[in-house]
This record gives sequence, C-alpha cells and structure tokens, in this order.
Amino acid sequence: MRINIRLSGLLSILLLLLTVSVSARKLGPGPDEGSGTLTGTITDKADGKPIIGATVNIPDLKSGSITDVNGNYTLNHLPKGTYLVQVSYIGYATVTQKIDFTNTTVFNAQLQASSIETGEVVITGVSKATEIKRDPVPMVAVGKAYIDEHSASGNVIDEIANLPGVSAVTTGPNVSKPYIHGLGYNRVITLQDGIRQEGQQWGDEHGIEVDQNAIDRVEIIKGPASLTYGSDAIGGVVNLLTPLPVPDGKILGSFTGIYGTNNGLINRSFRLQGNNNGFVWGTILSDKEAKDYQNQHDGRVYATGFKEKDARAMIGLNKSWGSSYLNASIFDDLQDIPDGSRDPLTRQFTKQITDSDTYRPIVPESELNSYGIPILHQHVQLYRIYNNSNFNIGSGNLIVNLGYQYSHRREYTHPQDADIPGLNLQLSTYTYDVKYNFNIAKDYETTFGINGMYQSNTLGYSTDFPIPAYHQFDIGPFFVVKKTFGKLDLSGGARYDSRSFTGQAAYVDTTTAFFPKLYTGSNPGSAPNVTQQFSALNKTFTGASGSIGATYNFSNSFLIKANVARGFRAPSIAELSANGPDPGSQIYHVGNNSFKPEFSVQEDIGAFFTYPNVSASIELFNNSIENYIFQQQILDANGNAERVDADGSADANGQYSKFTYVQSKARINGGEFSLDIHPFPWLHFENSLTLTYGQNLGTGGAVPDSLKYLPFIPPLHTHSELRGTFAKGFSNLRNVYAFVGLDHYDAQNRFFSAYGTETYTPGYNLISAGIGANLVNGAGKKIIELFIEGTNLANVNYQSNMSRLKYFDNPVVPAGVQPGIFNMGRNVSFKVVVPFDLSPHEKTDPKI
Repeated sequence: MRINIRLSGLLSILLLLLTVSVSARKLGPGPDEGSGTLTGTITDKADGKPIIGATVNIPDLKSGSITDVNGNYTLNHLPKGTYLVQVSYIGYATVTQKIDFTNTTVFNAQLQASSIETGEVVITGVSKATEIKRDPVPMVAVGKAYIDEHSASGNVIDEIANLPGVSAVTTGPNVSKPYIHGLGYNRVITLQDGIRQEGQQWGDEHGIEVDQNAIDRVEIIKGPASLTYGSDAIGGVVNLLTPLPVPDGKILGSFTGIYGTNNGLINRSFRLQGNNNGFVWGTILSDKEAKDYQNQHDGRVYATGFKEKDARAMIGLNKSWGSSYLNASIFDDLQDIPDGSRDPLTRQFTKQITDSDTYRPIVPESELNSYGIPILHQHVQLYRIYNNSNFNIGSGNLIVNLGYQYSHRREYTHPQDADIPGLNLQLSTYTYDVKYNFNIAKDYETTFGINGMYQSNTLGYSTDFPIPAYHQFDIGPFFVVKKTFGKLDLSGGARYDSRSFTGQAAYVDTTTAFFPKLYTGSNPGSAPNVTQQFSALNKTFTGASGSIGATYNFSNSFLIKANVARGFRAPSIAELSANGPDPGSQIYHVGNNSFKPEFSVQEDIGAFFTYPNVSASIELFNNSIENYIFQQQILDANGNAERVDADGSADANGQYSKFTYVQSKARINGGEFSLDIHPFPWLHFENSLTLTYGQNLGTGGAVPDSLKYLPFIPPLHTHSELRGTFAKGFSNLRNVYAFVGLDHYDAQNRFFSAYGTETYTPGYNLISAGIGANLVNGAGKKIIELFIEGTNLANVNYQSNMSRLKYFDNPVVPAGVQPGIFNMGRNVSFKVVVPFDLSPHEKTDPKI
C-alpha cells in the first residue's frame, strides 16, 4: 500500500513537471516570435585555419554548437537580450564575450594555442553565468577532459578530491564524501544540475548517490554559500552537471568502458542524445562493479567491493522563450560493509557468520577475489525526478528548479537473517528554487529568489533506529546584486533562512533481543519491556547570511579578489535527536536537542597572475565558526570509552562505541598556492600546495591538548605534474596528452586525539601518470577516445588520515603492528570511449 501511495505521488509530480515544461512557451513569445540565430567561424589565430570540433556554448541557455570541418557553427532559437558566450577547445585559451542577440547575428573568434585555462565560466552560486576570474567568491571548475583523464577513481567525488582546497572522507574506493576547507557531511551541499542531493548525509558509510558516468562538469564553491543555497552550505557547494544538449539536428552517442587493475573495476556506460529543432532528449545507462581492493600490507581488503546500476533520461525544449528540461534518474548501489576484523595470529581478514558473533572464520581467497556481494552489505537507492526551467520574461529571466527524490538506505547486518535489515531509512525530499534575474538599474545585475525543501523521513522494518521519523521544512528568500565599474567588479547579497523540524516520539518493545518492535506516536503501554527511543521534537532555527566581495583587474594579466561571507547552518536531525546504533559505522549516536545553529564568518583574499609563459595564484582564507558541532566519545565512570549493545545498555564487550554531539567555537584557516610554468605552448609544469588548519577554541576555558584540533582536517598537500599536450596531434591522433605527477601528503600531527578518535598519520608520496589520445579518420571525425591512468605507481603502503578504514581493526592489535586498513595499492585504469553519430544526413537535390 505504501509503495502504491509513493508511486501515485511520483506520477503526480511527473505530471506537474510535464505541465510546467509544456505550458512554458505561454510565458514568452512563440517558437518563431523573436527567435534569433548566431553564426560564425572559429579559427586558429596563428595560421587562420578552421578549428574542427570547437565548442560554442551559452551557459545560461544550455545551448551549444560544435564547429564543422570548415570551423563554422550555428545556434538557433536564441532570445533577445545579452548573454555570455564561451568558445573552447582543448589546447587553446577559452574565449568569452557578452553578446546582445538583439543586434548581433554573427560572432567569429580566433583561438590562441595555450596551456593556460583563461575565461573559465561557471553557473553555480551566481545570478548569471560569469567568469571565475571576475567573481570574488572562491571557486574552481573542471570539465569533461579532466574527468576523462581521472577515470581511475571509483566515484565522482574521488575524481575531484585532489583539487586545491578539496578533499574527501572515504570508506573504501566507492564511498567518498566531499570536504571543502576542512568541512564536510551536512556542511557541504552536493547538487546535481542545481538540485540539492539529499540522502542521510550525516551518515559515514555511504557516498554520493550519483552516476559518475553522467557527469560532464563539476563546479565548486570553496566557502560559505548559504546566500544562494541556504542551510548546510556553510562549507561550500559541489555542483555536478550532466551533459549539455547536443547541437540542433544531431543524434550523438557513445559506448564507454573502464577497467581498473587493482580491484577489477568494470564500468560500462551507454549514452545517447538528440536535438530536433529545439526538442532535446537524452539517456545514460551505466553498470559498475568491483572486487575487494588490494595493497601489499593487507592483501585484498575484505568487504570493499560493490555493484552499482544507474539510469538517467531527459526530455526538454529549448526555444526563444527559454528552456525547460525534465530529468529522471535511478541510482542503485549494493555496497559491502567492512569492519576490519582479523585473525589475531595471521592478521587475515575474518567475517561475521552469526548474530551472537562468538566465532569468526578467516575469509577464503576465493571470496576475497569474487565479485559477489556478501550477506552483510548495504543497499542504497535514490530515485530522482527534477525540472530545470529558464523562462524569458520582460527584460529578465525566471529560473524555476523543482525536484523530488526518494532515498532508501538499508544495511543488512544479521548474517543468520539475511533479509532483515539492521537499518532501514526512507527519506522523501521535495526541493524548490525560484529566482528572477534582471537589471534593477543600468548594468546592475540583480537576482531575487526563494528556495528550500520539504522532507519526510520514515523508518521501515528494521532492528536498529539511529534517528526518528520526522518532517522538515526549509525556506529562505535572498537577493544578489552585481555591478562592474571599469576594472572593479562588485557583488553582494543577503538572505534569511528558517528550518523547522517535527520529530515523532517512538517506543521500542524489546521482548525479542535481536528484533525489537518500534512504535511511533503514542506510548503503546507501560510494560517493562517497552522503552522510549525518541521523544517528540518541535524545533525551528532561523538565521541571516550574506556576502560582499570585489575583484579588481589591474590588467589582463593580474587581478586581486576579496570576499567576506556569513554562513548559517541549522543542526541536522542526527545532531538533535539521534539515539541509536548505526551498524555500518559501529557507532551508537546520541543527539542533543538544545543545540543552537552554527554561524560562520569567512574572509577570502586572492591574487592571480597570468602571463604567456607562467601563471601563479595565492588564495588565503580564515573561517570563524560559532556553535561548531562535532562528535565526542562518551566515557564511563572510570574514564574509559563506553561500549554499548544495540539497545544502548552498557556492555564492556558491546558492539558499539557511544558518541554524543557537543558545541564549541572553532577556527579553520589556510590557503592554496599554485605555480604553472609553460616554456612552450605544449609543455607545462604544474605545482600546487594546499594547507588547512582546524582548531577547537572551546567555550571560554582552556582546551585540553587532546581536544585542541578539529577532526578530519587534511594535512599539507602538494601536487606537481609535468604535462605535455598536443591538440593537433600526430597523423590520425588528436588531443594527445601525457603526464607524470607526484603528490606529497605531510604527516598529520594536528589531530583530534581525545578517546583515540584520531591518531597520528605518517606522511607519504604517491606517483601517478597518464596518457591518452583521440583516433580520428581522414575527415577529422573521432573514432575512438583512449585514456590510461596509473595511480600509486610505486605501490606505496600508506594510510590517509581522511580514510575511515584507518580505524577499522580488532579492539586489541598485536604489539608492533600498525592498526587499521591501508589505502589502495598500485592501480592502472584503461578507459575507452567509442562515439557514434546517428544524425540524419542532409538531403541533396538529385538535379544538382
């Protein structure tokens, strides 16, 4: 019955979004009224020859074209107004220019060979598309070329985790959560096409529910983004962008295959997209699986394999009145649950085979080397439907983003009752985002908007209940204003948020030890075996946020930018109301409903130099956080870490460590430095350094040394890479590249050591390398794209302080043995993309 109700609701939402899409043209001129066209030719500035395959893109309109064999392009169904146009091609400096389509129908561009990416355009966190270098908010973006070259990663977050200022907390190769400047979980919002991702982010042992094969571009805000995204964006935003529509008249597709040597990763994907006179559509189907990964220290690490299936479909319209796209996707992941248990003599991995867990046999080699999913695993599903619409109204444009997603997360933790989940959380989320962009006065780009979400979390049949059933409602109006005064770009805005929680009281009947029964609402009785699991919750949190910043362009080669932002974050449901075990993390969580919201003030300043043969940058930040919430282990009367059973009762041999949440003042500061040397257009030597410090300032008194530092702060990280890029290639090879890189991670001796929560992490160095090219035919058309990447090529045994597996082991480890699980050893990834073109051929007149 519940499934039927959910499907009915899903169909209602689908019909509503389809109505929005189809009726959208009523909000603007008809498809032929005011419809403009932009044509032009893209050539090489050095020799004047046409550039084949250059991309001409209008980010705000999601409209683009690719140059033909003569370097020509055409863009149709363009509205009146001024928009930013971007022209890019691998190996050339990007050209961006604002064009008024009311007066301009022809735009030609000459691209200059360069290894320096200039003119990079982003759409995240701003009123309209803007160049990164002109926006004072610290941002970074990577495109499809970068993603293709880093395909050895098991998920999309790992693909970006080495960018300056960005890292990830991991639990094996397929579970990664983004961290920005030392903040993650519910302090960083992950978006897909501007729709926020919701799936119990407070949890440790599951990653971001997104198909990495469906992402062509990633844009990241490094710092408080509460102004435009509300609560939970206090640390930043990661926007994962799916493929843009293909050019008009085209039907394009590809087959992609990836193989990783370390864990036998097999990743297959099919993509097909079309565009017929502004009616656009597309689909992506993916299938991914891997065995347990391996390293020299541990051998194969038991229970780190996974199986994932994904599907995505999109239909939309792109006309002169604007655009509207309806998207639907399914994410289905079976993920092993590692616990690090080992035989005390041989240090081989063991597995749980009974609920009482009195004996654990050694895992046989055949199982370690298998693609099979063990009985103890988690099943994470995310169903998503969302609509992105952009309507041209008056002198501005109205952006409407509506979405629905259903997250179903189950952890199967009973080896003798494989079909009964230990954890069964079902989260439905409705998101809305409406904003209007216009010029409030001459050249004052202004945005007024309102966004938020409604959530409903229910508890399915299970044996463990870490958080209650609850309802949540967010709403936040905001405005942003941007203005350019010659060389000076200014931007600022303000917002006011409100988040309300309504949590249901719940009671547990513990008559049966392993399979308690949960009652929500009123107390079912006063029997001795009935205890209260959750009390009723009614809380509302409000707060103001905003930012103001400036960029001054001294010249085309040198600029400085500065920004001050205030962030706001309401406590999560886990921080407020948790009272139960999370089987996958082996932690019994205890919340605190007296918490205040977090507020932060972050100052950013940066300087950027771009010259023909060298480019450099320095960015510094300081983030002060009030009411910072973090987990702290609960001690027993003797000062020892308290262990409990699943029902919360104290037990020295209990399965779970008991943690509660506390608040304090905190400060996180650091910076990123980069230096790229380009002695030749095809050769460059890239260097970057990222430094992050996190300190617990306490609540007024002295802070003990064991509590002095914040958890999960990445150590100093440097990256050096020697890269050769040959866009024109050799003979039938185009876009040839090769690189060799060295990553150095300093020792982390500034760690949250209280209760053994974190330990010292030695430094290490990792070597990587890659090579790739496009094979083309005589007409310059791509036949095959090949990418080869090797990571940890020296097969170093190391532990990252951002890996949760570092702490997965037996309670007692033999003397002289380094506890925990080590990261992945040497891995070589092979990626092959076979594109194809099903576009209808133009008919020719037989008389000619």
